[in-house]
Amino acid sequence: MSPRPRQQILDNLESVYREAYERAKATKDDRRMVDLDAAYQREQLLLEVLLDIRDAVSGPAKPKPQSDAGVSPMAALDTIRRITKLR
Repeated sequence: MSPRPRQQILDNLESVYREAYERAKATKDDRRMVDLDAAYQREQLLLEVLLDIRDAVSGPAKPKPQSDAGVSPMAALDTIRRITKLR
């Protein structure tokens, strides 16, 4: 199972806080709105750190292509063999 994309996780966090913030705004609860804003910022930072750790531990998602990715070792040996036969 592959991990969820970073942006999807951050979007989910935002939607949860946005819903709570809108409810507090509807009831004109300024104190709750300020608390939710601070909590969202704190949770977002913590989540980004955890996602960075997840990415570092899981390693690269895709192997980096080599500069000569189209050349197989056997093809290289055949080329060397043909060159040496020409001499």
